Amino acid sequence: MRAGSLAAVCLSEIPDEPLLGRNSAGVVCITRSPRPGELYEHHLERLAWADDMVTHHGLRRALRAADLESAHAAGQPSVIGGVEGLDFIEGKLERLEEAHQRGIRSAQLVHYTPNDIGDFQTGVVTHDGLTEFGAEVIRDCHRLGILVDVAHATEQTAKAAAKVSTKPLLLSHTALAGSQAMASTRLAARCVAPDHARAIAETGGAVGIWAIFENLDKYVEGLKEMVDVIGVDHVCVGTDQQVVPGVLQDYSQWVNLIAAMLRGGFTSQEAGKIAGGNYMRIFRTAVE
Repeated sequence: MRAGSLAAVCLSEIPDEPLLGRNSAGVVCITRSPRPGELYEHHLERLAWADDMVTHHGLRRALRAADLESAHAAGQPSVIGGVEGLDFIEGKLERLEEAHQRGIRSAQLVHYTPNDIGDFQTGVVTHDGLTEFGAEVIRDCHRLGILVDVAHATEQTAKAAAKVSTKPLLLSHTALAGSQAMASTRLAARCVAPDHARAIAETGGAVGIWAIFENLDKYVEGLKEMVDVIGVDHVCVGTDQQVVPGVLQDYSQWVNLIAAMLRGGFTSQEAGKIAGGNYMRIFRTAVE
């Protein structure tokens, strides 16, 4: 992070990680059903791992917008605690409050494991969108000060979340469906249609473009594709770090991305919005 002049990243744990594998097409999927309490236990283990990162590796934890501002001013790497999928709460909203107390400030509703919140893009549709419990989860996130992330959610789920939400939503990592710039179609099911993206932008939120492009110039093209749909004020970077193929395998490469954005025609103001300003705006609104 220091080598890449990067002040803050979202460090997301994956509660359903023990269940994940790849199918014959190389696409991530669940390989078995979770045992009762298994994902909650794994979630607690990863929270402890994040605590260790903060305690022993020179990181700060960002709990509010002011923490991000001070991290930037001091050049001190900081992490925003995130969780990719709320499968661990198992219908118990008190676990969401516990996660907030442990430093979680960004919560993705669904991932690869069926839950009682809503449908996800690569799974079987069972809820026809967001459930009433899912709506309760969103309202509780707003109450607690947790940014709601609708990455992996189906278009129907995301649009329902947008109707329930009274704060900006984040769709942290995706690309525009039919992207001409993306290197691989392997994750086409995880891309979003224009109307899907617009629903997020209309909440005042932002859509993060992941780094699944063959080079940085193509990545900039991918950013432009989404900007053309929802505007520069609603696009951000969502690397989904170390996904293969991907052009940002290490945070030290971040400065090269900024250079590519400027080279590709973005102004310095536009690059600043995409590289952090837009996220900062919705983070501030969501957590405070």
